[in-house]
Amino acid sequence: DMKQSMPRPLVVEFTKMSGAGNDFIVLDNRFFRFKSDELGQFARKYCSRRSAVGADGLLALEESGDSECDFRMVYFNADGSRGSMCGNGGRCLARFAVLAGFGGPDVRFEADTGIYRAFVPESLDDPVRLFMPPFRSYNSDCRLESPHPDAPDTLDYIWTGTDHIVAMVDDTSAFPVRKIGRLLRQDTGISKDGANVDFVQILDKGENGKATIRVRTYERGVEDETDACGTGAVASALVSFLRGDVVSSTTDVVMRGGTLTVAFDATAGEPRNIVLEGAADVIYRGTLELWPLL
Repeated sequence: DMKQSMPRPLVVEFTKMSGAGNDFIVLDNRFFRFKSDELGQFARKYCSRRSAVGADGLLALEESGDSECDFRMVYFNADGSRGSMCGNGGRCLARFAVLAGFGGPDVRFEADTGIYRAFVPESLDDPVRLFMPPFRSYNSDCRLESPHPDAPDTLDYIWTGTDHIVAMVDDTSAFPVRKIGRLLRQDTGISKDGANVDFVQILDKGENGKATIRVRTYERGVEDETDACGTGAVASALVSFLRGDVVSSTTDVVMRGGTLTVAFDATAGEPRNIVLEGAADVIYRGTLELWPLL
């Protein structure tokens, strides 16, 4: 009988979330148990902007092997490559986990780069706070393998869960972010695997309290400018402080999709206990019909 032999689709529930304009497809993979390569294929297919759901990346919530952690975060970039850490993704997944029944407001989770803690308020309108690991490998004097006349003079490298190059510019709105971002992102002189590139304009040094900077980020894996980047906001705020361009330990980071706040303890001179805070919104829930072999 023809009807019997027709394969049936797997109906996959997903949630679309946004962290200040950084958007994600979120799956509860405790149920589906998709393997890593399947998640990569899923990301490549469904993160596409005009022919599918559209997102900067895919977040999967999985069971953690660590008894201290509530869950494990697995992140894939829109191109299907495995992403190391995504700050806005971590904040979104923390909210997703609390909505899925993990006790809040404090959650601990495991990611590829270590263990993170988040604070998720009960109200969906309140920002989610992510406690970041210490930064590493700060280099305030980066040299390009292939110098370019339009490249900014000062380039700093910092690791904030993933590789970032921070470039100070006079005016982010007039800067050719895509053109220069693509160049710097591939320059192996700074980071052998390339890096995300953050272009930073100082708006307020923060002498009377909070500092304000404007940031545009070119993300590897997306290979384009994104509306917001959590680890990029952290990298930009830290480098601005370490360079002395801002003096406050709390910085509002204005990105295309919204404003993120980065705060840290600077009493010992070296920033510690870094916190990233901002919106983590549920945009909609939906279902996809997956035919065998995605």
